[in-house]
Amino acid sequence: MALTSKPWDFLEEYRGSFFSGEWPTLPELFRITAHRFPDRPCFTVYDPHRITLTYRQALEKIERTATYLRSLGVDKASKVAVTGANSPEWAIAYLATLFANAVVVPIDYQLKNSEIENLLRTAEVKVLFVDEEKFDHFATKPAGLQTVLSLSPNRPSYIYDLPVPTDWAASTPIGTVTEHDLAAILFTSGTTGHPKGVMLSHRNLVSDCFLAQANLNIYPTDVFYALLPIHHSYCMLAVFIESFSVGAETVFGKRLAIKQILSDLKEANVTMFLGVPLLFNKVLNGILRGVKAKGPLVYGLIRFLMWKSGLIKKVFHVNPGKKLFHSILEKASLASVRICISGGGPLSPAVFRKYNQLGIDFVQGYGLTETSPILTLNPVEHYKERSVGKVIPQVEMKILDPDDRGAGEIAVKGPMVMMGYYQMPEETKAVFTEDGFFKTGDVGYLDHEHYLYLTGRKKNLIVTEGGKNVYPEEIEDAFQLYEEIGQILVRGYISDPALKSEEIEALIYPNPEVFAPSGQPSVPKDQIERRIQEIVDTVNRELLPYQRIKRIRILEEPMEMTTTKKIKRHAVKVGT
Repeated sequence: MALTSKPWDFLEEYRGSFFSGEWPTLPELFRITAHRFPDRPCFTVYDPHRITLTYRQALEKIERTATYLRSLGVDKASKVAVTGANSPEWAIAYLATLFANAVVVPIDYQLKNSEIENLLRTAEVKVLFVDEEKFDHFATKPAGLQTVLSLSPNRPSYIYDLPVPTDWAASTPIGTVTEHDLAAILFTSGTTGHPKGVMLSHRNLVSDCFLAQANLNIYPTDVFYALLPIHHSYCMLAVFIESFSVGAETVFGKRLAIKQILSDLKEANVTMFLGVPLLFNKVLNGILRGVKAKGPLVYGLIRFLMWKSGLIKKVFHVNPGKKLFHSILEKASLASVRICISGGGPLSPAVFRKYNQLGIDFVQGYGLTETSPILTLNPVEHYKERSVGKVIPQVEMKILDPDDRGAGEIAVKGPMVMMGYYQMPEETKAVFTEDGFFKTGDVGYLDHEHYLYLTGRKKNLIVTEGGKNVYPEEIEDAFQLYEEIGQILVRGYISDPALKSEEIEALIYPNPEVFAPSGQPSVPKDQIERRIQEIVDTVNRELLPYQRIKRIRILEEPMEMTTTKKIKRHAVKVGT
């Protein structure tokens, strides 16, 4: 059914007064929202008690900080970096940089100081906002820094205490930056050597924010939970920018600990819960563990009711699970949650299905930093469990060199596709086709309704002896609901050096919470190996013959992960 109105239609009321382009810039968008909802809660943190800034208060702090930045000589050519834990101060620093007409450079706080310095040099940053933990190091002004400002009240030059020089009292000029200008430089990976800085314009970010809303309804009454690191494009766009685009509230999560997360969800009455597969797997396993503890009869009955609830939801678009399983959701601190969104990696369809059966509208999306990042999103009213979503409006998507099932490299064009890599013209040219499509490096296929299905990363492809293509991510997904598997990485190994044929192996780190629970004796090594082998055998039976794991390696130490909880595949050094 065609949409009679679009989520961004309200912008027409402000065109000509607040902005003049096709899309507003991020500062123009924030001003529009502050005008629409001045007294609604904007940024909230529990530290430990609730501290909230309304949109009016947030705008005042943003403008004061922007004025201070301009007094330092910050202008359109300047790069200002922000690194720290999620907080209202981080959000104010990010937006103040843009209000000062400068370019914001969000940096992963978990990187080593030397790696952060490398990124500061690469982006030619002169001003840095930094959290308490790293402040003392950067106060020495390494990497060509000129000014270091604090995101914590426990260090000098705290963002909320910056003086506003009287001769700079005028508000930041409007109109000197357009939607086509550079807004942010986001570093994807490669923290040593020559890292790639993705250049995103105001148009990239604002268009993606609103076009994604064609597949997902959000409201001023929503409460978003910023749990994942906000420097990452997923949380930055799908939580932070989406939230203030409609006048919703952002609650900043302090740490990725399940107990803290569940407390925040309940206390803040979170309605929009965005996370990564690892997090949603842990929460679901906790729910199912609680149900199992009630005994096999109750567990069997609830699983039957879940199946029935899911069927009704899928066929009749009615959601009985929300009421049917209210007590279970209440205990799991999910009763207020309207929608869960999984991103940052592939999610097992079984996990997707179970959340929907429990009455939670659970969807997943797909995108990359280079695409701002959202390209696809599953509509709540017509979701497909095995798909990463329906292509959002204004995205042209095509599959390059498709195989016999239609799978090939995904290439896209649209207003959310990056301007390029910062000062890397050759690398930029290499990722675009001659007709201007961005090559994602991901492999997948589209169905007749324009829903996307991922099969894996092009560079991770395993080619078996029989010439079959195997994507390790498809196999790894099959292990998501086994609590005993802490981490798994599937890869190819050369089984016959003469033929150079590849077989499939799995590197597995057993979950210490299962095999070595706190205060209890550890499970003997041989029992761990036996249980892991049983799981692999079970999964192998469900896989196609050429996808089956031939060899497993049990690891004693966890593999290194990114801040969005994906294994750094190419950092794994276990020999073959």
